[in-house]
Amino acid sequence: MTRKSTHTVVAVLAALSAILVQVASAQPASAQRPDRWQRERDKMVDEQIVAAGVKNARVVEVMRAVPRHEFVTPDQRQYAYFDMCLPIGGGQTISPPFMVAMMTERLDPQPTDKVLEVGTGSGYQAAVLSKLARDVYTVEIVEPLGRRSATTLRRLGCYNVHPRIGDGYAGWPQYAPFDKIIVTCSPDNVPQPLIDQLKQGGRMIVPVGERYQQTLYLFQKRDGKLVQEALEPTLFVPMTGTALDGGRRGPFAGGVLVNGDFEEPSRFADRPEAWHYLRQAKVESLDNAPSGKKCLTITNSVPGRHGQALQGIGVDGRQVARLDIDLWVRTANVKAGPAVEHQAMVLVTFFNDEQSPIGQAVVGPWSGNLSWRRQQGQLNVPRSARLAVVAIGLLGATGEISFDDVRSTAVAALPAHNTSGGRE
Repeated sequence: MTRKSTHTVVAVLAALSAILVQVASAQPASAQRPDRWQRERDKMVDEQIVAAGVKNARVVEVMRAVPRHEFVTPDQRQYAYFDMCLPIGGGQTISPPFMVAMMTERLDPQPTDKVLEVGTGSGYQAAVLSKLARDVYTVEIVEPLGRRSATTLRRLGCYNVHPRIGDGYAGWPQYAPFDKIIVTCSPDNVPQPLIDQLKQGGRMIVPVGERYQQTLYLFQKRDGKLVQEALEPTLFVPMTGTALDGGRRGPFAGGVLVNGDFEEPSRFADRPEAWHYLRQAKVESLDNAPSGKKCLTITNSVPGRHGQALQGIGVDGRQVARLDIDLWVRTANVKAGPAVEHQAMVLVTFFNDEQSPIGQAVVGPWSGNLSWRRQQGQLNVPRSARLAVVAIGLLGATGEISFDDVRSTAVAALPAHNTSGGRE
């Protein structure tokens, strides 16, 4: 090759290199920059998982990696990276991302572990576990959900997840014992088959309790017995199948909030009994509290972030026409957030049999500075309602707000033949 041709080749290579650099530098909008879902997932992890107290680096990394939007129905994808439960059909829901991360952290799955999950649901929790454990055996009782989640898990390459359709109450004895067991639906008591199938020294995390009042427990098996640790109040869909043979109570028309004055002794430090999913909230003692000596105070300095406490109550819209809410409230420097719905208020969301939201009603909102003030509201109940979730707090607003003596009263519906005008 002549010197001239060598110079020509070098020039061509240099030009090609320059073109490749230009192409690479022109790609940050697509190839070099995280896509929309990754950006939303990172934001969710930073603001709703890490900021809320999850510290395990392996868990945090997995929560950034698993695409939650692939596990929800198309009509719910816009909410996939909000820290909230979403309906997935069959009367079931996908748990909020923080709950998935927190339960996973407390379960502490290791790379050599064999894990049993009861209640596959969408498959999201199983996908998270698949990246942290050797094998995940997961059981779903609702056949359409089980088939759909199995398809999703295969499509996403979660080949160490082994799904089965069946009654999770019985566990999966063929592959027992398990190093870890996680239950993502709520039984009245821990099923004996799951106790039997947990390895000595193993961990099991289960939400246990009544239909609307549950506690998340971490159990460790020592000398054949379970040693329990109460983690926090919570609200999961009930375990069905064999778990219902004991006559578990279904939807009821009581509509009564529990521990609304925050006086009930708590097992959870500054977290009140019966109220769950607390954010920026704590029980404090006050000499001038309207009821007793305690109230719940919520603070928030980040516009758009939620400071809250939630409680679920059974409200059967066939029997209850209205919920009357009565409470005491106090505010300091409260300002609305960036969106119209970012307010300091009581927000009641009604759900139907399928766990889908069907309407909302509000008491409030409040702003500025208020000394203790009694507030009341009358909220119409949709006829198809079976559950109401009551949220109190700074739902995107900033400042400080205190609540006390929060009560709800169900007003009975008129007989069907005497409902002139009707209800939705």
